[in-house]
Amino acid sequence: MSESANVRLPVSADAHERERSYADVALRIGGLLDGETDWIAALSSVVAELKAAFAYFDWVGFYRLAEPGCLVVGPYQGGHGCLRIPLGRGVCGAAARTRQTQLVPDVTACVDHIACSSSTRSEIVVPLVTPNGRLLGVLDVDSDTADAFDRADQEGLEAIAADLARRFQDQHPL
Repeated sequence: MSESANVRLPVSADAHERERSYADVALRIGGLLDGETDWIAALSSVVAELKAAFAYFDWVGFYRLAEPGCLVVGPYQGGHGCLRIPLGRGVCGAAARTRQTQLVPDVTACVDHIACSSSTRSEIVVPLVTPNGRLLGVLDVDSDTADAFDRADQEGLEAIAADLARRFQDQHPL
């Protein structure tokens, strides 16, 4: 494991530092997932890597499209998440519906934000879409710091989500 795995990147890190951290995390995730065939084990490993790498990631998890029209929590790290989110509600639902990343710098200004935690100030949600266009779920990251996420976070998380969706495009039951 690289030395950077032991250092959590602060929210004050610049874009270059964030890009370097995402590159390191992607390498570690690639090694962990090499040969892995279990969807839940893979998601759990990704959550653990992300939570360990970024100090401003206060809640990290997946909402899986485990039933039609509804995202179901898990795996995740942080406080309790909402158990189920209808596709028509919240930032996670918007990312799932539009299949586009939702970056919310100030959740208090977002009328459709679902407050699973009162301490959350910013959020980024990235859809997991297979190469053939099928939605598997979303990757949700919350921070207790306002405006915590930037372009480097968006690009890094989108790359991780795309890799997961490619690796597990045939594993998901829906």
